[in-house]
Amino acid sequence: MSVLSALRELNHEQRHTVLASFLGWTLDAFDYFMYTFVVVSIANEFGVDRTKVTLGIFLTLAARPVGAFLFGRLADRYGRRPVLMIDVILFSLFELATAFSPSITVLLVLRFLFGVAMGGEWGIGASLVMESIPPKSRGLVSGLLQSGYPCGFFLGALVNWLLVDHIGWRGLFIVGALPALLVLYIRSKVPESPAWQANQAEHGKRSLGEAMRGHWKLAIYLMCLMAAFNMFSHGSQDMYHTFEEVNLHLPTGSSAAFVLVALLNLGALVGGIYFGAWSEKIGRRRAMIIAALLAIPVIPLWTFGGSLWALGIGAFLIQVMVQGAWGVVPTHLNELSPDAVRGTLPGFAYQMGNLLAAGTATAQSWLASQHGLGLPWVMSLWIAAVALLLALLVWLGPEARGVGFGKARS
Repeated sequence: MSVLSALRELNHEQRHTVLASFLGWTLDAFDYFMYTFVVVSIANEFGVDRTKVTLGIFLTLAARPVGAFLFGRLADRYGRRPVLMIDVILFSLFELATAFSPSITVLLVLRFLFGVAMGGEWGIGASLVMESIPPKSRGLVSGLLQSGYPCGFFLGALVNWLLVDHIGWRGLFIVGALPALLVLYIRSKVPESPAWQANQAEHGKRSLGEAMRGHWKLAIYLMCLMAAFNMFSHGSQDMYHTFEEVNLHLPTGSSAAFVLVALLNLGALVGGIYFGAWSEKIGRRRAMIIAALLAIPVIPLWTFGGSLWALGIGAFLIQVMVQGAWGVVPTHLNELSPDAVRGTLPGFAYQMGNLLAAGTATAQSWLASQHGLGLPWVMSLWIAAVALLLALLVWLGPEARGVGFGKARS
């Protein structure tokens, strides 16, 4: 099933819901990755080591479970739509405030607060979409929704390439406040989740303990799974621009650096949609395992390609596999989650995984400085090890492809 044919099968309101959630995750990722592009510039302005600046990445990732829990519980009690609008406004405001940081300390505090707001968006947006569309569309739409992340990465790279030499790193964060306009679209076009409304009508508001009774082992498993997933994606993305600058000697605003990031994100877009759709045919677990394992033979091209062409092909293919595995995640987590906590559990598991993997960029930077290993070797070994771990965790876990939501849940 193609993307266009799948979207044509959705009604008018369902298409708006998919688009709004896709844009929300795209713009959230756009704001997040903006910081990763300017690590060197921030370090130079404040006169600190790059590793200290990467603490901003760590703090953002570490704060996301807080936001996932707070906003997720609000979404389970008061609805997906209003809480999603509040969340988008908040992460846009904290992004804007980052532009006016007077010191590295203030900047790091603001990145933590941004992480709290960022943590709420994915879980709420994913549950709103998955509860609003037919089960047969979940795989492909899951891949499309998750592809918002590389689209945000690409958008950030494009803005960085076009504007950083003209407005500096502070100006980039001012541009990053524009996602707040998405709230106007959500307010006018996106309805509330019918599954949430049905569950509220049948059961009313329930406490977290009551809703999670019998599901705590599942929650712990999902957190471990998402830790591996986040080490997979952040290990291949967060230090890539630094790798371009330091190891490939490509200036931050150069065309070659932008092209490599563009190819990386194009691969992510292709992989997410393809493996998400394929999971409808071969199953969620099988699709994720295949994508993870196929990343391993691509690693030499990705970090040790002898030319820009080879590096570009490697960047494209590694993200086909990394984000191919990720493309199945939104539907997989939502299908495994109980109705009463679907606003909370998928997003909280995702962001707790982020917390457990939050030190990825800092760890890679530190390891690369030890014993002359260098960033290319560290990134390569990291992805190979995590790919094997991820495949094992997926293989050991459950699957609930096509399960009904709300009253339709069996």
